[in-house]
Amino acid sequence: MSMPMPMPMPMPMGAPAANAMPNMTMMQGTVPPPVTGGIPVAPGATTLPAPVVEESYVENILRMNLGKVATLYMTYENNSEWNAKIFKGVLEAAGRDHIIISDPVTGKRYLLLTLNLDYITFDEPINYNLPFGSMPTR
Repeated sequence: MSMPMPMPMPMPMGAPAANAMPNMTMMQGTVPPPVTGGIPVAPGATTLPAPVVEESYVENILRMNLGKVATLYMTYENNSEWNAKIFKGVLEAAGRDHIIISDPVTGKRYLLLTLNLDYITFDEPINYNLPFGSMPTR
C-alpha cells in the first residue's frame, strides 16, 4: 500500500523563502516559452536552423582531398612494439575521429584514429577552401 504524497501548502505573498518548499500547485501546467540562442520564441512559432558553416578542421580538409595519395605519420604512446608508424595510401574517407586509407597495391584498407595523427604529407597540391567563401588554394 503506497501512501499519497503530501502536497505543499501555498506560501502567502511576501513570506520568507528560507526552508520553504516550492509551491507545486502553482508550478504544474506552466511551461516557459522555448529559448533559442538567448532570444525568447513565442509558443507555437517555428524557428529556422542556423546555416551550416564548413570549418577548417582536419577532417574537412581531408574530405576535400579524397582519392589522393597521402602519407600519415602516427605516434602510439606506451607501445612496446612500435612508438611511431607511417602509413601511405589513398584517402578513402575521413570522420571526426578517424581516417580510412587504402593501399593501392594490396587493396588493404586501414582505419586510423586521428587521436594518433601527428601530420600528413601529400606528393601533389591539395584542395583547401578556407571557410566563409575565401579563395581556394591549390
